[in-house]
Amino acid sequence: MGAPELDWWRSAVIYQIYPRSFADANGDGMGDLPGITSRLGSLKTLGIDAIWLSPFMRSPQKDAGYDVSDYCDVDPLFGTLDDFDKMLATAHGLGLKVLIDLVPNHTSDQHEWFKRAVAAGPGSPEREFYHFRDGDVPPNNWQSMFGGPAWTQLPDGQWYCHLFDSSQPDLNWENPAVQEAFEDILRFWLDRGVDGFRVDQPHAMGKAEGLPDHPDVARAGAGFIEGEPSPPMWFQDSVHPIFRKWRAILDSYPGERAMCGEAYVLPLSFMALWVRPDEFHQTFNFRYLDSPWTASDIRACVDESFAAFGSVGAPSTWVLSNHDVMRHASRMGGDFGRTTASDGVGPNDPQPDAELGLKRAVAATLFTLGLPGSMYLYQGEELGLPEHTTLEPEFRQDPTFARTKGARVGRDGCRVPLPWEANSSISNGFSSTGKSWLPQPASYASYSRDLQESVEGSTLETYKRALAMRKELNLGHGTFEWVEYLCSESVLAYRNGNLLVTHNFETSETSWEVGHQDT
Repeated sequence: MGAPELDWWRSAVIYQIYPRSFADANGDGMGDLPGITSRLGSLKTLGIDAIWLSPFMRSPQKDAGYDVSDYCDVDPLFGTLDDFDKMLATAHGLGLKVLIDLVPNHTSDQHEWFKRAVAAGPGSPEREFYHFRDGDVPPNNWQSMFGGPAWTQLPDGQWYCHLFDSSQPDLNWENPAVQEAFEDILRFWLDRGVDGFRVDQPHAMGKAEGLPDHPDVARAGAGFIEGEPSPPMWFQDSVHPIFRKWRAILDSYPGERAMCGEAYVLPLSFMALWVRPDEFHQTFNFRYLDSPWTASDIRACVDESFAAFGSVGAPSTWVLSNHDVMRHASRMGGDFGRTTASDGVGPNDPQPDAELGLKRAVAATLFTLGLPGSMYLYQGEELGLPEHTTLEPEFRQDPTFARTKGARVGRDGCRVPLPWEANSSISNGFSSTGKSWLPQPASYASYSRDLQESVEGSTLETYKRALAMRKELNLGHGTFEWVEYLCSESVLAYRNGNLLVTHNFETSETSWEVGHQDT
């Protein structure tokens, strides 16, 4: 492995900022870039190495910014390019690196590329930017990840493909003009000084020639079945040359710029193809995120992770929460599998045990922070924030909720704005006016950052101490081995250098004897 001052992405703790929910500087109820800038000092004291910003680019906000209408501008909701530059300079001044979200699979239907394609009509070069097809019925049986068909028909009779919302038409990555346009976008942000990109849905960009039917849509729906042949809209080999070009562009800039792929690819031996030395630097370890929190499942996942990523010389990343799944402080307080966690939990669903969930979540975080590799934290988990599981239907904005007519409540519950100062306003310091694009549950006041600062044993202080120890002992660049005589059906123990980490997966207490060699 590289020395600590090199290959920063191999060991970094990266904090995900969901801009609309982090901090609101102008009081309109929407988090913004100046709000982020004003709170960066708190992240420095937390002990992280980098931040990753979810989309802030110009967008109609049909899917919380993942429907981009201009990749080279800031949406007015969040500020201006000047605000971005100030935020970036402030972060760099604090020693924090900055990754930004890049959404290459699809654009907004309000992007100039798509508007020109619609205006130009069938058969035009402009329509070759996307996937347009003729026919009286949808061109194939593909389903949208947000529910319903993956095709929408225009008044001129042609259909366009969208693996997500109908306002998010998929780009045609077989078109060299699309590839060149995105290379320019990469350079635009790299020239401004960003340290890299988190790339959204890179495994969806390639489509099989001829756009054939999904061979098993009855079982897989819009997705895939692990271990079976790749569906025609996922995991196509044609994406890898694109990522090699991107890697070459990043490598041409100083300062070790990095790319992390949101490559939901399983098994991990398959995901490892995305992190070969000339492609992504890292990918999210979704196996770890999805694994039931049991000793046997986590041991199998850790073993698979080190074997798969190590085979190509890549670090594993570790993640327990993000903006697409139920917060792990709630997920671990009940029987919530991956499907429930990503579909969301509503007021009529079984509710998590908040106390049990938080205890398990903190323990899971401590277990994870001891592992070598890179870790992603999701904003608010350092406060122990639970999911908002009782959010009323009138407030829900996730397109999943609308497209499924409420059958899936969606991801709004993990995207609720952060509480900074208890009862300073009805949004607990998120906004000076109390406005908030999603309402906080009443419980959030008790999790506010000011109530946890310098309080021994608080979730915030536990995170700070753990992150400081991780850095002091250089655990991210460390080594790993199971301590077999301490492992059992309910306990896992491993050694990273001179550090021994033990974790009891049961709710009842257990004890074990530590040998002299482990003290």
